[in-house]
Amino acid sequence: MQIPVQALQFQIAGKPVLCKQWGSGHINYTLRIETDAGKRYILQRINQFVFKDPVAMVENANGVASFLLNKTGNPKASVRFLPTLTGDICLKDDQGEYWRLYEYIEGFCLDAPECLEDFYESAIAFGNFQNALSDYPVETLYETIPNFHNTPDRFRQLKDAIAADPKRRAVRARPEIEFALSQEVLGGTLQRMLEKGQLPLRVTHNDTKLNNVLLDPETRKSLCVLDLDTVMPGLSAFDFGDSIRFGAATTAEDDPEPENMMLDLERFAAYTRGYLTAAKALTDAEVQALSYGAIIMSLEVGIRFLTDYLNGDVYFRTAYPEHNLVRCRTQLALVADMLKKWDEMNDIVNRIAKEFR
Repeated sequence: MQIPVQALQFQIAGKPVLCKQWGSGHINYTLRIETDAGKRYILQRINQFVFKDPVAMVENANGVASFLLNKTGNPKASVRFLPTLTGDICLKDDQGEYWRLYEYIEGFCLDAPECLEDFYESAIAFGNFQNALSDYPVETLYETIPNFHNTPDRFRQLKDAIAADPKRRAVRARPEIEFALSQEVLGGTLQRMLEKGQLPLRVTHNDTKLNNVLLDPETRKSLCVLDLDTVMPGLSAFDFGDSIRFGAATTAEDDPEPENMMLDLERFAAYTRGYLTAAKALTDAEVQALSYGAIIMSLEVGIRFLTDYLNGDVYFRTAYPEHNLVRCRTQLALVADMLKKWDEMNDIVNRIAKEFR
C-alpha cells in the first residue's frame, strides 16, 4: 500500500517504508506504518461523523495516555501519541480530514475470552486503568458523547420513539416495551446516586470490551487498555458493567433465541476479582454499585436497541429488518436473568471486596 502523505507530517523516527491497513475497527480508518529505523506506528483518520470535535477527542486521549505513562513509568502502560511537525497533537489535511499517530505496542487482542484467565486479565487491565487515573483532573476532560450513560435520558428517548412510532413497529415490540418501562426506576439508580453526590465522577473508558485490552504475546498478561476515543467523565460502575454485559453473557448479543442469554456467574466472579484486585481507589459506595452497573448497562443497551428499532434503525448497523429487536430481546433477557441472580451477584461482590478492603 502506498505511504500516505499524512504519515510524513508527524515526528516519527526514520522514513516510512511499509504501510498496511490494520485492525478490525469500524469507526476510524487505521493503518500500520513501518520505517527504515525499525519503528512501527499506528496512523488513524478520525471519523468526524462519530466524533464531532476530533481535536478535543484526541486531546482527551493524549492527556490520559500521557498521565498514565508519566505516573507509572511503564512505557507499555498506554499508547504514546506523537505530535505533528508543527507540534500539534493531530493533523488536519487539505481535505479537512483529521489524523493522529501513536507508537505501536507489540501484543494481541481477543474478541472473546478463550479461557477464564483471559477475562480476569481484562479486569486487571481496566481496574489498573481506573486506579491509575483516580487522581486525574476529570473536570478537564471533554464530554465526547454528552449524556452517554444518562439512563433516565435514554428512557426519555425510548418514550419519544414509542409515541412517534414512525415505522409502526411498536405493536411488534409490545412485550419488550412493557418490560423495559417496568424497569425504569431501577435504570435511574446510578444517575440518582451521582446527583446526590454518593458516587464520584471518574475518568471512564466507556468501551470496556476484551478486544480493547492488549495482551502480552508470551505471558497472556494484560499490558494496557487501548482505544481511548470515548474516555470522558463517568461512573466506574458503568465501565465494570459494560465488561460484564459483554464478557459474562452466555451468548451473542444478537442470538435469535433470547432464552440462550444468561449471566455466567463464574465469569462474573472472575472479572469482579480481577477488577477489585487492581481498582483499589474505589469508594465503598462504588464497590456496592458494581452489580447495579452490570444490570443497568444491560438495560440501557437493550432500550437503545429498542429505541433504534422503533425509529427505523437509524443508529446501529443492521443485517435484517428485525435485527435491533433481536438484540433488544437478548439484552432484556440478560436483565431478567440478573434480576433472578441479584442476591448471588451482590454476595460475590461483597465476598471478594472483603478480601481487598
